[in-house]
Amino acid sequence: MDGIEGELTANAPLAKLVWFKSGGAADWLFEPASVDDLRLFLTRLDGQMPVMALGLGSNLIIRDGGVPGVVIRLGKPFSNVEAGEDCLVSCGGGAAGILVASKARDAGVAGLEFLRGIPGTVGGFVRMNGGAYGAEVADILVDCDVVMPGGQCHTLPVEDLRYSYRHSALPEGAIVTAARFRGHPGDPEAIGAEMDRIAQAREESQPLRTKTGGSTFKNPPGGKAWQMVDAAGCRGLMMGDAQVSEKHANFLINTGDASSGDIEGLGEAVRNRVREKLGVALEWEIQRVGRP
Repeated sequence: MDGIEGELTANAPLAKLVWFKSGGAADWLFEPASVDDLRLFLTRLDGQMPVMALGLGSNLIIRDGGVPGVVIRLGKPFSNVEAGEDCLVSCGGGAAGILVASKARDAGVAGLEFLRGIPGTVGGFVRMNGGAYGAEVADILVDCDVVMPGGQCHTLPVEDLRYSYRHSALPEGAIVTAARFRGHPGDPEAIGAEMDRIAQAREESQPLRTKTGGSTFKNPPGGKAWQMVDAAGCRGLMMGDAQVSEKHANFLINTGDASSGDIEGLGEAVRNRVREKLGVALEWEIQRVGRP
């Protein structure tokens, strides 16, 4: 690892880095100092270990056995956001959605307000085609920079990601280090008012002040996941300290010291009930990674 500037930690606890506050450790956690540092590290690694990117940890269950290989966490060096000409907003892969939306507002760029409602980083919502309040990343993405597990760097136009609902064709192990979004001209006051509306709607409808992971299941075609969870009688259902939120039935929460096994097990119990009672197979939206 000579010449590597970032911080490399063995057997690194991850629970404190994810919203559920549960789960095991990463075999290795690497926090690169720059894109070049990340490329050098991955080149040295030469595909010998699995690699996983970690953002804010909001849409993620880290299983209790921990994560094999290397977890890459993009920190401050990847959190820059700049608004330029033609309503183009350039972002680092570690920038939070609220920061991107705020910088766009200040520059009079509309169309990115919905990012205020996504609790994650650019890298995460580019990979998952994150969306909220009637818009999604596929609507605004121009292209993104990725570093592959072997250290190769590519710029991928939005067409190459072949977006669908909460899914992209981004290669496994590819790490999004930057992205460009395009909005349209708007009035900063009106943009700010829309961001405030989104923030208030989230506060009123979602259990934001709990240990949660965000929306648990994808909305099935023609329906709402929360309505189906509710109709199956799962609101408030518990497994250990894991609970289906009373405030929003498509959120799981950790009410105390729930293990990741409790949280994932509760989610599977909900899926089983919905399948039995409504005949619908809900799909996980939350990512579940690591060893059981």
